[in-house]
Amino acid sequence: MAAVTDPEHQQWLDQVREAPLEPELPICDPHHHLWDRAGSRYLLDELLADLDCGHNIVSTVFVECGSMYRASGPEHLRPVGETEFVNGIAAMSASGGYGPARICAGIVGFADLLLGDAVDEVLEAHLAASPRFRGIRHAGGWDASPEVRNSHSNPPEGMYLRDDFRKGFARLATHGLSFEAWQYHHQLPQVIDLAQAFPDVTIILNHFSGPLGIGPWKGRREEVFRAWKADMAALARCGNVVAKLGGLVMPVNGFGFHKADTPPDSAVLAEATRDWYLYTIDCFGPDRCMFESNFPVDRASVSYGVLFNSFKRLTQDFSTAERQALFRGTAERTYRIEQLDASSLDRKD
Repeated sequence: MAAVTDPEHQQWLDQVREAPLEPELPICDPHHHLWDRAGSRYLLDELLADLDCGHNIVSTVFVECGSMYRASGPEHLRPVGETEFVNGIAAMSASGGYGPARICAGIVGFADLLLGDAVDEVLEAHLAASPRFRGIRHAGGWDASPEVRNSHSNPPEGMYLRDDFRKGFARLATHGLSFEAWQYHHQLPQVIDLAQAFPDVTIILNHFSGPLGIGPWKGRREEVFRAWKADMAALARCGNVVAKLGGLVMPVNGFGFHKADTPPDSAVLAEATRDWYLYTIDCFGPDRCMFESNFPVDRASVSYGVLFNSFKRLTQDFSTAERQALFRGTAERTYRIEQLDASSLDRKD
């Protein structure tokens, strides 16, 4: 992931610049990361630089990425360090000195749900670390091919179906926490089973369930799309599931934008991804869908401003109420972020 934040990559992105469409439309970006890794730094300054593209970003949600864990102490509690770190970033933003957006107004962290009932200690520590803490992501992305990288949490095959995982998952409802489901398209039946088994837990589907387009899945987009459509329709019948719309132009998705001489403009991007977006919105409805950036991961293929322009192009025929839900309302309701008006954006913590 080093390439996404280096100067050469920025020059590549800068080849395509666009004025923001409908710059007044309020947006909550419910999915981004922060990290400082060898050769790849994406912290508050880098995020703010991406947000400074003319779109009206009023709030954001941080989602775990294995960053800034505690360096010592019990292994199972080390992920709490990420929440402690991000809460500090959120407090910086809430001071009013870093622009109008409330950065990291919601926080999603990691806890190993395979701990079963013992995960309570971790969940309680996350909640104690931040009043902004909203949920857990324990990624389950697994594919049999060595050409497909499995999730960063190194999940076992079929993790969402395991008894020990489900014992841990059951503790989320007790603490009023949501779950971020991140896996690949062929694992959607596992998410359906999970949602049906735990109707009292809000499940947030990440990145269209990762439709694969590399390795053994390369060149099979129509086949993948047909199977994915059937599974998404079944998942949408689970009323406890909401869908994030984004994370579709990672290299793993196989569109290949990151390999082109120039990045896509918003019209090209919207046309290439339209069917996935519109079908999901048709299935779930705008009140259960939210646009996401998945930055800096999707930054490998597109700039922030162009990405959100593509979302606006995709929904240009939607009603005002539908667009308000897709760009802000669903996200802020799901993550329990207060609706902000102009007079409260510089409010101190």
